[in-house]
Amino acid sequence: MAGGNCEASYYGASTATASGAPFDPEALTAAHRTLPMGSRVRVINMSNARSVVVRINDRGPFVPGRCLDLSTAAMRAVGGVLSGVIPVRYEVLAGV
Repeated sequence: MAGGNCEASYYGASTATASGAPFDPEALTAAHRTLPMGSRVRVINMSNARSVVVRINDRGPFVPGRCLDLSTAAMRAVGGVLSGVIPVRYEVLAGV
């Protein structure tokens, strides 16, 4: 299965996602540049080994070196809200 290591950031204020759904900062979702919408991805914080499964529903991030933009709830689940940007490993569990 696809995946990799990179940095992840998070966002909590947006009106709509690239999938057309309203953005919900309390949903376990994330943005990725190329994974199919609806893909399920396990994200592991490399600093503390905490993980969360998210659904891709948006595009981004558009900052070099970052592969995922997590929702606020997803970043909270892996313990990265105070850091803002964290090193992660991600594994694609299922596509659409």
